[in-house]
Amino acid sequence: MPTRLKGRIDAGKANVNGWLAIPSGFSAEVMAQCGWDSVTVDMQHGVQDYQSMVQCFQAMQAHPITPLVRVPWNEPGIIGKVLDGGAMGVICPMVNTAAEAKALAEACLYPPKGKRSNGPIRAAMYGEASSYQSTANDEILVIPMIETQQAIDNIDEILSVPGINGIYIGPSDMGLSLGLIPILDREEPIILDIYGKLLASCKKHGKFAGIHNGTAAYAARMMQMGFQLCTIANDSGLMARAAREAVSATRKAAGDVAN
Repeated sequence: MPTRLKGRIDAGKANVNGWLAIPSGFSAEVMAQCGWDSVTVDMQHGVQDYQSMVQCFQAMQAHPITPLVRVPWNEPGIIGKVLDGGAMGVICPMVNTAAEAKALAEACLYPPKGKRSNGPIRAAMYGEASSYQSTANDEILVIPMIETQQAIDNIDEILSVPGINGIYIGPSDMGLSLGLIPILDREEPIILDIYGKLLASCKKHGKFAGIHNGTAAYAARMMQMGFQLCTIANDSGLMARAAREAVSATRKAAGDVAN
């Protein structure tokens, strides 16, 4: 059976993705109860390592979300380990060419489709290993990040690589690569045109597109545009935002005694 996320994507649904920068099983457990369709452990820019990733997965196990990981780089050793640890999808930064996309897919998939080494130490612990291995290639989501002009120029070739399920846009790095400031919820016409081009290419190749967003309003707008995997900030950002709003509202309501 496909994961919750893959089943929804295949049905044409848009999905809300949580993002874990905090290396804590407890905060992961809290996030997993908040209604996300999937939750991603960020091992690139988050304060996560492999052990904290496993702890986050263990904490989220009881909840109906699909666990994903953003790996630090396109390197088969860490890709294989996060999959063995229970990730059902890999988001990989800075994939700029078809050759790099092919290397990512090969690291994620078992032979004959790829070169992933056997050893799903945790991924298969809730069933027979042979059952996991017989379905993993069909269930694992392989998601290269599109973050540079080179990747934009090569999008059709990247999406043509066997095993690639979709793409994930990193707006901050994309802006940097185009000489713009690194922000998430972008309004520049050139960027919005690029989003349209990438979505059109995904549609042509039968693949999905995801994007990182700073706010719920922008995520909803991107869903309406056609993105199917929309992240809202991350756990630390959402916590800080809620805390600031609570402090500000309290000071405002209390008046002079709190200011």
